[in-house]
Amino acid sequence: RLTDRLDKRRSEATGLPEKLAGTAWKRLLGDRAWRRLDPALWDLELAFGPVVDELRPDLIHANDFQMLGVGARAKLRAAAAGRDVKLVWDVHEYLPQMHPWKRHPWWHSAQIGHEREFAPYADSVVTVSDTVAALLKDRHGLAELPDVVMNVPDVADADEAPAQGLRERCGIDDVTPLMVYSGAPLEQRGLHIMVEALPSLPGMHAAFIVSKPHWSYVKRLERRAAELGVADRVHVLTYVPHRQVVRFLADADMGVIPIHHWGNHEISLITKFFEYSHARLPVVCSDVETMSAMVRETGQGEVFRAEDLQDFIGAVERILTDPEPYRRAYGERVPLDEWSWKRQAERLTKVYERLIGRPDKTNTGAQ
Repeated sequence: RLTDRLDKRRSEATGLPEKLAGTAWKRLLGDRAWRRLDPALWDLELAFGPVVDELRPDLIHANDFQMLGVGARAKLRAAAAGRDVKLVWDVHEYLPQMHPWKRHPWWHSAQIGHEREFAPYADSVVTVSDTVAALLKDRHGLAELPDVVMNVPDVADADEAPAQGLRERCGIDDVTPLMVYSGAPLEQRGLHIMVEALPSLPGMHAAFIVSKPHWSYVKRLERRAAELGVADRVHVLTYVPHRQVVRFLADADMGVIPIHHWGNHEISLITKFFEYSHARLPVVCSDVETMSAMVRETGQGEVFRAEDLQDFIGAVERILTDPEPYRRAYGERVPLDEWSWKRQAERLTKVYERLIGRPDKTNTGAQ
C-alpha cells in the first residue's frame, strides 16, 4: 500500500524530504547534529544523568560511545558545582569502522558526531587492543596511547559446572565431533559457513550458543540445515550463566570464529576468543587481521580465508585429524594468566589510581 511505502521511507529516511533534512542538520550543526539525527541518545541522558549526579562520584567510567556523552555532561555539571570528577572512557568499538547497529542512514553519523563532541572531556581512555589504541590516539589527537584492558573472562569466578553439559544439551556422546559458536547471531559473523560445511564433514555436529535464538538469521540457518539434510546435526542453544561459560564450552572439540572482513573485526580480540582459550579449545578463526595473527603466533588453532567454504572445511579437518598440538599450545605458548580478568583488572585499577589516587578504606561514602 502507498501508506506502507511512505511509512517505510520515513522510518528509513529514504525519501527526498528525509534526505534533505539529514543533509541540512549536518551542515547547520556539524557534530552537534546528533541531537536531531538520533534523539534516542537523549534518552540515555534522561535515564542515567540524574542518577549519576545523585551518586556524586569521584570518577565516572563511561562504557563505549553512547555513554560517553552521559559521562561527559555529568563531569561538566559537577565542575559547575565546584567538584572535580574524572572521566574514564572505555572504548569497545572503533566507531568509524563499525557495522551500524541500526539500518537508519542517520544513525552512524549521529554516533560519530556525538563521540567527537565529547571525546575531549575524557581524562583517560582505555580500549580492547593495541591496534584500536593507536587508531584512537590518531583520530582524537590524544596526548598518550590509551591503556589496553582486554575483554577476558573472570576465570576466578568461571568454574561453575552447568546443570547440563554442552553435549548433553545437544543429545550427543563424548566421541561425536562437535564445533561450537558462542555469541550474538549476526550475519556478518558468518555462522552460516558452519552449516554449509556439515555435508562435507560426516558425523560433525554444530552448536550455536546464541543470545537471540528467535532472530530471523538463526531461523534461516535452521531452514538451510534442513535443506542440506543436516538438521539433526545443528543445535541452537541459549546462553548459560557467565560463571558456567568456560566449562560449558570445554565439551566441544573446537571453537569457531567465522567473522567476515569488516573494520572492527580486523582490529579486535573479541570476548569469545578468550572464552574459547580458557576452555582450551582449538580455535578455527577467519583471517581477520588481529585475531588470526594471534592464532598463528600461539599455534592454538587454524586460520581460514573468510567466507571460503572449502578453506574452512580444510581447517576443521586438520584439527579433527590431530587436535593435540593445538591443545598443547595452551600449556606452552598461550598466556592464559595474562588473559584473565584478575590481570586486566590490575591494569584498570592503575588507571583509576593515576586519576584519583588509592581509595581511602575508611571512607564509606559513594565512590
